[in-house]
Amino acid sequence: MTSTTETAAVATQPRRSRLLGTEVILIAISVIAFVVLTVTTGGNLLQPGTIRAILQYLAVPLVIGLSQMVVLAVGQMNLSVGVLTGLSSVVAAGLMVDSGLSPWIAVPAALLVGAGVGLANGVLVVLTRINGFIVTLATMTIIAGLRYGVNGTGTYEGYSPGLVKLGRASVLGLPVVFLIALVVAIAVALYFRNTFSGRRLLASGGNPVAARLSGISNDRSLVVAHTISGLLAGIAGVLVLMLSGSVNASIGDDLLLPSFAAPIIGGVVLAGGVVSVLGTCLAAFVVRLVDVAQAQYNINPRWVDLVVGGVVLGAVLLSHGREGKDDS
Repeated sequence: MTSTTETAAVATQPRRSRLLGTEVILIAISVIAFVVLTVTTGGNLLQPGTIRAILQYLAVPLVIGLSQMVVLAVGQMNLSVGVLTGLSSVVAAGLMVDSGLSPWIAVPAALLVGAGVGLANGVLVVLTRINGFIVTLATMTIIAGLRYGVNGTGTYEGYSPGLVKLGRASVLGLPVVFLIALVVAIAVALYFRNTFSGRRLLASGGNPVAARLSGISNDRSLVVAHTISGLLAGIAGVLVLMLSGSVNASIGDDLLLPSFAAPIIGGVVLAGGVVSVLGTCLAAFVVRLVDVAQAQYNINPRWVDLVVGGVVLGAVLLSHGREGKDDS
């Protein structure tokens, strides 16, 4: 049993080494891109208001990227993270506006919705033995319908001035929503680094056979990964509530690509077994700088989608090629 576990650990060493290299490259890209944008915009990027806006709207993509990263850790995908974020925010807003409930009830309800749907995704994957890609594609469609079922095409507004005010507040110049996202990232990193559950997820993703021989339940790992992914999507939904001041059934439709872009560009492989919270956060920041460049230079957003999609595809192909070399 011990030798099997050690073999699995040794097999992940090349991946960890590559992750370190990817993280260093992303740090360099982040610094260079920020400097270039600062120079080409006449220093506008250094204005406190601009920096605050960049960090504010980095919070949701960062948490969404972590949500996708957790299921990638076990070799799965979650296509429902975007619409689940929207459902969580719409449910919470509906509870506050239609039922008059306090944010102290509506916010936990949003988290429960996210975690509950994530749990359902994991259970369905285990019971049907169908890959999470297909299962979450189906649940994505169902959840998209549920969002419209809550309030149709209407918009929820004025649900909690205090919550919105908190979403726009800052501490030492840093937006509260960004600080919340950072706390979530640290918690996810500590979970994978310091808990038995987190290490079991990585073992199941890296080598399911070795994990099973070591007494690890791969089925439990799948359920746990999808549940945590759903919980993180619920947290992203709460951040949307705090940032926007109004929500409708279209919330989350544009989050699927960013959810994959951050972890994949950050070095997380589709095969599972290794995660990079730092790489995911850095990649989310780089994608956010691309959005800033689009706004500063009046670039057609479709070109931005093309570039980000191409980078994600290139990262997948590069990762696949490296995995093939490791297997050989």
